Amino acid sequence: MTAFLLQYLPILIFMGIAVVIGSAFLIAAFTLAPSNPDPEKISAYECGFNAFEDARMKFDVRFYLVSILFIIFDLEVAFLFPWAVTLMKLPHDLQVFSFWSMMCFLAILTIGFVYEWKKGALEWE
Repeated sequence: MTAFLLQYLPILIFMGIAVVIGSAFLIAAFTLAPSNPDPEKISAYECGFNAFEDARMKFDVRFYLVSILFIIFDLEVAFLFPWAVTLMKLPHDLQVFSFWSMMCFLAILTIGFVYEWKKGALEWE
C-alpha cells in the first residue's frame, strides 16, 4: 500500500510548490506594488461612459446585436487560422474538399453579413 501511495508523492510535491510560489507572488504583489488611488482610478467604469442613471437600466438592443455580430465574425476568423495552417499538409484530394468546404462556410457567413447590412442591423443611428 505504501508503494502505491508513493506514486502520488511527486504530484503532492508539485502541488505544494505551486501553492508556495503562487502565494509568494500574491504576497509580493500586495507588498511591493505601488498604491496611488485617485478618484479617476477608483471610479466605476462601464462601457466608456460615466454612470448617470440606475445601474439596472436597460441597454439598447443594438448594443447586444453588435456584440453578438462581433462574436460571430470573430469566431469565423478563429476557424480560418487552423484551417489555413493545416490545408497544405493534407493530401491533394482532401485539400480540394477542405478548400471548397471552407468556401461554402464563408459564403454562408457572407450571405448572413449582407442580409444584416441590408436590414440595417449594423447602423447605430
